[in-house]
Amino acid sequence: MKQYIKISGVLICLFLSLNTIAQDRIKQIETQLKSMTTEVPGLEENVQMSVSGVSIQEFMRGIADAHKLNISVDPTIKQDIVNNFANATVSDVLLFVCKEYSLKINFIGTIMSIVKYEVPKPVIIKIPKKELAISYNKAKDELTLDLKNDSLDAVVKMITQKSKKNVVMASGVSPKMVSVYLENMSFENALEKLGIANDLNIIKSEDGTYLIEKNSVAVNNTKGNTKNNNNNRNRNNRNQNQNNTTGGEVAYEAKSFSDISVTGTDIEIDQIIKDIAEEIGVDYYFVSEINDKATVNVTSTSFTNLLDNMFQGTDLTYEYKNGVYIIGERKTEGLRITKVIQLQHRSVETVNEHIPADIKQDVDVKEFLDLNSLILSGSAIRIEEIEQFIKQIDKVVPVILIEVMIVDYTNSRTNSVGIEAGLGTEPATTSGTVFPEPNVSLSSSSINNLIESFNGYGILNLGKVTPNSYLNINALETQGILRVKSTPKLATLNGHEATMTIGNTEYYVEETSILTTNTATTNTTNRRFQSVNADLSVTIKPIVSGNDQITLEISVSQSDFTARIEPGAPPGQVSRDFTSFIRVKDQEMILLGGLEEKPISESGRGVPFLSRIPVIKWLFSSRNRAKSKSKLNIFIKPTVIY
Repeated sequence: MKQYIKISGVLICLFLSLNTIAQDRIKQIETQLKSMTTEVPGLEENVQMSVSGVSIQEFMRGIADAHKLNISVDPTIKQDIVNNFANATVSDVLLFVCKEYSLKINFIGTIMSIVKYEVPKPVIIKIPKKELAISYNKAKDELTLDLKNDSLDAVVKMITQKSKKNVVMASGVSPKMVSVYLENMSFENALEKLGIANDLNIIKSEDGTYLIEKNSVAVNNTKGNTKNNNNNRNRNNRNQNQNNTTGGEVAYEAKSFSDISVTGTDIEIDQIIKDIAEEIGVDYYFVSEINDKATVNVTSTSFTNLLDNMFQGTDLTYEYKNGVYIIGERKTEGLRITKVIQLQHRSVETVNEHIPADIKQDVDVKEFLDLNSLILSGSAIRIEEIEQFIKQIDKVVPVILIEVMIVDYTNSRTNSVGIEAGLGTEPATTSGTVFPEPNVSLSSSSINNLIESFNGYGILNLGKVTPNSYLNINALETQGILRVKSTPKLATLNGHEATMTIGNTEYYVEETSILTTNTATTNTTNRRFQSVNADLSVTIKPIVSGNDQITLEISVSQSDFTARIEPGAPPGQVSRDFTSFIRVKDQEMILLGGLEEKPISESGRGVPFLSRIPVIKWLFSSRNRAKSKSKLNIFIKPTVIY
């Protein structure tokens, strides 16, 4: 009867496990569909459709055509659909079909591939066969036993084989599990303690054979009042087990699986588990040696809570499988599991770095980028703790759209006024412009005509100039306004930098001369073009807070070319940089400016002394005056999108 109950329990657990897996599958599909609604709005549209006996391929083709979706259905699926859908979203219809007809959806970008759902087969862990820890010293006739819930049949057989002394069991003793630890004890004394620890009587016959039989007191109690026997055992456990094999002082009362009270200091964990498990009728199995001790003080707790409390801070763990508690170290085969955890909302990269070291101790964590998943191998309890942590950080990471408008305003004005006269190598010709910019060059004949117009006034007689003489008159004013405007848009994840660079490259020649002396002297000149960059670089790092306030770390660097010192020389450079930390609201525009330059330059040449006399100086000098104003303004508007 007990065997049938165990089988029924296994079937129920298997059914519940499969049901949980199915619910997780539907939940994963629902989460994936919700994440796609922004990119595929057709998933949120309503369905108005009534079908009867239509294949699932035709049904899905109709939905895909009506709502602009990419849906592929496995042709091997033989399923007709009879349903009436009204005012249901496409996502709800897909979830219903997957759940109703045991299907699943594989997502590849915006393509949804509907295939058959194969129920995963349960993983069966084989419990390794345990080798009995029994040794016999023939010279000293000493026996060492380290038994933990081992079969009495196997124990008796091995003792007989090692000691060559016949040990037999009386009828009705088998099957029975025994536990005891004895080290280097005389053979007869060891058998006696084995019997006492496991409620057995061991009798030595005259021919040297040892007979193992049930304890007569236990038999009488079994045939008599069982309830009184249990009460006596609980009473003995509460009052007389302070000096038993559990190590330190301990008292416990095990009324049922969910009502256990234990009080003890420095008690052996394995022994208290054995005592309580046998008391309440729980099957257990130790897969590794347990030498840990614990101090316990719990009242009216369950068996599993007791294990959880005692195993805190140790390398021990347990797993409940097929009605048996498997207990041992976390790294032991059978208690170590492997699990794949897929992240739904963020990239798996760098997640491993953020998992606290104390909770991933003794757990092997690998990144699997292809599935955006973590592969965990180790203790089930530690893996569950890591999984809970990952669920807390696996949130939707905000995406920030940053609109940047750059306005570079430049206003320049140049004045050039003067008269220049001299002798050329050959006769000049009269030429030039008068309007809008006066710039006239007079030949010698034009100059002489101009001089003759002044001669005859009083005593004024200027004479004539030589044929190669010339006279240049110029009065020029130039003005320019330059506005450079660019409006790039950048997007980045929360806490990550977005960088924009606009640059210009100029080149100059670098010459190297190499003098080689052999039979003759050779001079080799190498010419190489070198580049110089002038850039406008903007780097923005946004951080979104809980109330949609956005903190921006902004760095702006601008460099530009200036005039070359001489032809072929590298161009000069001027740069402007600033860094700013600000906090703004979502979709609020800010202005960063103030990078302004106002260069003014004046130069002139003329006749000494005469070029400094007011009014007259314009006849005896040439002057240039340049003035410019440059200002850089940057407008930034961040917008949080998901």
